[in-house]
Amino acid sequence: MSFKAIILLTRSEGATHDQFADWWLNQHAPLAKQLPNLRKGVFNLVENPTDGDPDGLSELWFDTQADFEAAYASEIGKAVVADSLANVSGRRRMFVVENTILS
Repeated sequence: MSFKAIILLTRSEGATHDQFADWWLNQHAPLAKQLPNLRKGVFNLVENPTDGDPDGLSELWFDTQADFEAAYASEIGKAVVADSLANVSGRRRMFVVENTILS
């Protein structure tokens, strides 16, 4: 079994959803791909979010929660967090247990 984190991101005030998408997919994603021991990463853009709702949802898989925590304690992990906080108004992390109902 692997460890999965979901992160909900809401664009900065004054930014459009398109600006958020451009930053997230073209600037932030290349940083996130460098996280140590990241096994899988999926960035999901929300279609037509209303103001205040999340603009994106990232899914990050690691072997263990310890690997996740070590990744974010690394220099690249700190850069990923700093980049997020500089470009979003809201960031919420959740650790989940995935239950497949159809594969």
